[in-house]
Amino acid sequence: MSFNWTPDELKQLVNEHRIVLFMKGTPQEPRCGFSNRAATVLSQLGEPFTSVNVLADRRAIPSVCDWADFPTMPQIYIHGELIGGSDIALEMYESGELQQMIADGDAASE
Repeated sequence: MSFNWTPDELKQLVNEHRIVLFMKGTPQEPRCGFSNRAATVLSQLGEPFTSVNVLADRRAIPSVCDWADFPTMPQIYIHGELIGGSDIALEMYESGELQQMIADGDAASE
């Protein structure tokens, strides 16, 4: 994917996809442990998700972090809402909250 990394473009991306993961690397080739953990958690859901490799463009990390007002990568969005990084996603997954959030968002969009 190629982006200009504008706030409008980022908002459109997270609103057009149910689950978006901004990460270092790709789910198949993560470039940091936190990104690997986030991709693994999302993969365990069995739900399709969109991933964006923030290392592909030097403007990506500062643009995404500024837009989200969240200082680190990875960042996970569910139904347009930032849930946080890999630690938060893992905790939510283990408690079932992440699965419920996806189901609730799906029901609301029907």
